[in-house]
Amino acid sequence: MAGSPAAERGQAVRRRLLEAAVELVPERGWSAVSTRILAERAGVTPSVVHYHFPSLQALLIEGVLGAMREVAGAFEPALETIDTPEEAVDALLASVGEYSGVDPMSSLFAEAYLTATRDDTLRQGIQEILAGLRARFGGWLAERGVAEADGTAGVLLATVDGLLLHRALEPESDRGVTAAVLRRLVN
Repeated sequence: MAGSPAAERGQAVRRRLLEAAVELVPERGWSAVSTRILAERAGVTPSVVHYHFPSLQALLIEGVLGAMREVAGAFEPALETIDTPEEAVDALLASVGEYSGVDPMSSLFAEAYLTATRDDTLRQGIQEILAGLRARFGGWLAERGVAEADGTAGVLLATVDGLLLHRALEPESDRGVTAAVLRRLVN
């Protein structure tokens, strides 16, 4: 039964495993996360990892994609409260304002993007997240008359990813100039 105490305990263990994956990938790097290390972080035995997931890689992918969906989804509510494409650029930049480029979530994205170059399942999952966000943002821009709205949305979203990578290397980069340049894309 889905509501039984055993099922609830199983779901709690599964959540702890996914949370441990999201913590460990940025801390250690994707390839340095082992079943033993992950199980230890989650407070379970290594065999429990394989009871809940077909492989360590499957667990890491599910955890990381879940975290990426949350971050991607954080921008969308802003589109309901703003009116102009220029405000959308500002909202997009604000949605990643808390990320320094070296914080755990920025590192998680960098690790995931790099790993996706070698893992088709992860690549497809990230592509789905990006395609969904690009479609929603592109539709919003199209409703406001932005030329080549889907392409513009894609460029803006990719630019934000690049800005976060650069932020890790150049933390003092001028974000004011960036916003002004990106606003011109939507005029």
